[in-house]
Amino acid sequence: MSSDGALAEVEKSLSDAMKTLRDGQREPGGAADRCPLWRNGIPGPLQGDGLDVSSLLQVVQHLLHEEEEEEEEEEEPRPARRLGVGVQDQVTLLGHSLAAYFSVLQRERLRKLSTRVLSDSTLWLCRLFRYENGSAYFHEDDRDGIVKVCRLVLHAQYKEYGAEGYGALSAHQPVIYQSAAGRPELGQHLCSQLGLPLSSLCTVPCNTVFGSQHQMDVALLEKLLKEDTDAGKRPLLLIANAGTYSAGHTDKLSRLKDVCDQSGLWLHVEGVNLATLALEEVASTVTAASRSDSLTLTPGPWLGLPAVPAVTLYRHEDPAMALAAGLTSSRLVEKLRALPLWLSLQHLGHNGITQKIRHAAALSQQLLQRLKSLDSIKTLVEDELDSPVVLFKFCLETSSGEECRQDSVDLHQKNLLDSFNRWLGQQAARRVPGSGVDVVELDGEGVCIRFSPLLTAAELGTQGEDVERLVATLQELVPAMTSTVTYRAAFWEETRRLASSLTYVEEMNWAGLGVVRYEPQSDEADGSRRQQQLEKINKELLKKLQELDSDIVFSSAPEFVAEKNGVFVGMVTEDVAVAELVQTIAALGREVEESGRLLENMTEVVKKGILEAELELQRASEEKLLEEGMLRQIPVVGSVLNWLSPVQSSVKGRTFDLAAGSLDSTETMYSTKAQGGGASLQDPPSLLPQRLPGQRLFRRSGADSPMKTGGRTHDQESSGHSASGEAPHTPDHTHPMSIPDSSEEGGAGEELEERQSGGVQVEQGDR
Repeated sequence: MSSDGALAEVEKSLSDAMKTLRDGQREPGGAADRCPLWRNGIPGPLQGDGLDVSSLLQVVQHLLHEEEEEEEEEEEPRPARRLGVGVQDQVTLLGHSLAAYFSVLQRERLRKLSTRVLSDSTLWLCRLFRYENGSAYFHEDDRDGIVKVCRLVLHAQYKEYGAEGYGALSAHQPVIYQSAAGRPELGQHLCSQLGLPLSSLCTVPCNTVFGSQHQMDVALLEKLLKEDTDAGKRPLLLIANAGTYSAGHTDKLSRLKDVCDQSGLWLHVEGVNLATLALEEVASTVTAASRSDSLTLTPGPWLGLPAVPAVTLYRHEDPAMALAAGLTSSRLVEKLRALPLWLSLQHLGHNGITQKIRHAAALSQQLLQRLKSLDSIKTLVEDELDSPVVLFKFCLETSSGEECRQDSVDLHQKNLLDSFNRWLGQQAARRVPGSGVDVVELDGEGVCIRFSPLLTAAELGTQGEDVERLVATLQELVPAMTSTVTYRAAFWEETRRLASSLTYVEEMNWAGLGVVRYEPQSDEADGSRRQQQLEKINKELLKKLQELDSDIVFSSAPEFVAEKNGVFVGMVTEDVAVAELVQTIAALGREVEESGRLLENMTEVVKKGILEAELELQRASEEKLLEEGMLRQIPVVGSVLNWLSPVQSSVKGRTFDLAAGSLDSTETMYSTKAQGGGASLQDPPSLLPQRLPGQRLFRRSGADSPMKTGGRTHDQESSGHSASGEAPHTPDHTHPMSIPDSSEEGGAGEELEERQSGGVQVEQGDR
């Protein structure tokens, strides 16, 4: 009964600790208040007096709240798990507490406990994932299992390895094979942990002609095996994928197993698709993984279990070699590593485990079916009926209605599509954080958006409603992206027409309409002063554009672009008036420049007026002295003379007119009792066009409609004719994503020309 009481005490202490941390209530006079160093986050010396459990929890709680405050200050907070939010999490954490408690038991009791936990966990996992007669190795780092398996194969292939060590490898160099689509840096990690040279690592390319672009080329693997064998090398191990790290593709595991059997090669399989082995219906490509020599499972992300170990299942008959390789241990405490997973598997049960995996697979199928109905969205799924990973990307259609292929577009267009897909993935993750989508970059496909609910759904609690919100977000963003890509050429053309005042900045990493920079119309010879003037004007221009009542987002340069001076124009809708937008930018830029120039001129005028006023005052004082004489300047004598013979002063007042910049007499003011003179200041006419009621800036009215020419929409407004009566120029770009070279000259005439579009007056030409 004492043991039962101890276990209950451990469970109660854990529950109390989780409740204290979850409630977030700090007691006055706690450890954080008594230790000022905890407040500023500066490491300090260990306190002389120890802290009790309650005070320790206060310290941890303070650190947790400090972390939450930092996350709240971020512009885009990340979706994060809360500590102890559910019973399932508490069961896993209880397993860690019990593992520490069991480590202090008597050795015989610890041996029985650890053996039972290890044998039960191994049996359950082997039956759940269809891996009969296997052994299990539990490890924290998911790469540690393959390292120990490689060491096991070294002991099996080199009989003298246990006695001679790496000297036994000199006669026949071992070779480890991995797919080019496998986890990055896994091969380098293996070589560094095993002490092998990088020449022992062979990367097998994926198919380039037949089959998937992300599956290992089996024929090429056979060729490499023959070449290495003929060269005196010894093939050691092959790492295959059942769900690649980025795309979720599965290698031809059945054929690879046959090749490995013929060559005496050890086959190790890893990947997210191994989770589907627990379901009733499994794809035949994944079922072949049960024939492999070893495989690595990561039940923590699949089932939403915090801090549970990864598991490597393997088949080998010699326990001595497994012990030498580190797959088994004589230390009883290490066997307790499986205790949190042992408790969690019993808490979920077989039905609970399969339900979580089935739910994640259903979410993938739901999104895949919904994406098929969206225009300009291309899916990249290997097996649409069984794949738990969904890859998709934004891709415009060609003029013939066919989807564009990555190999049919040039580098310029590829970079543009990558930037737009990266923006789309970031927006989808920010607006629907429960979906767990992220951005990946694949060879041959570029930037894509990945939805892998097996890795995120259990942790984030993804439901079907999150998938629907994700689809709704895509339906909202994709039309704006299509319009923006379509209008980029028109934006470039309109900017080129105003080359005397605007410069188009070619920035393919910017997902938006484009980048434009206003060029000051000054003859400043000093390069540094001209650069400062350019930066100042463009900053003021950006502020004015951001104050406009428009749906278009104007922003400064993000961190990932090299060009920092300019206005970055965001996404636009289909009814945008590009000519009006560009002309307004140019007009506001001139207004900012002229305002700055007026301020500089006014400063000079005020300085000049002050000097002139000082001279006038000095001259008036001298005239007063001549008129009144020296005697009147003496205090006593002057008062008597002024009383006997008063003098009419001829000194006149002065007023400084800021508008005219002149120093005038106040005689007229006092004679008419009202200020007169120069013309009064008037507000300049508005530079913004007159809009209809309810119509936003830079949008066409309801009567106007965009015209599509050669697969691209280009705005041609009736008010866009030049002052000379000529028809507006139509750019000759017919491809929907063709963007001319920004270094071409033209469009900026030598003589002065006035164009009016949407009520915006713009002067064009040399100034």
